[in-house]
Amino acid sequence: MPKLKTKSGAKKRFKVTGSGKIKRKKAYMNHILTKKETKQKRRLAQKTTVRKEDEGNIKAMLPYLV
Repeated sequence: MPKLKTKSGAKKRFKVTGSGKIKRKKAYMNHILTKKETKQKRRLAQKTTVRKEDEGNIKAMLPYLV
C-alpha cells in the first residue's frame, strides 16, 4: 500500500501536544475586530483542544498521528 499524503491544510492548522491531544485555533479572530469586545478577543486568541468526536477525522488527515 502506498504512503498516505498529509493534508496540507490540516498540517497548517493543527498541532499535537505531548499527551497526544490536538490543538487548534479558535474562529472569528481574523477580521472585523473593531466591534468585538476586548474580553472576547482575548478569549478567541487562546488555543484550545479539538473535541473528542472530531479527533478521528483530523487524525485521518494527518497520517503521522496514526
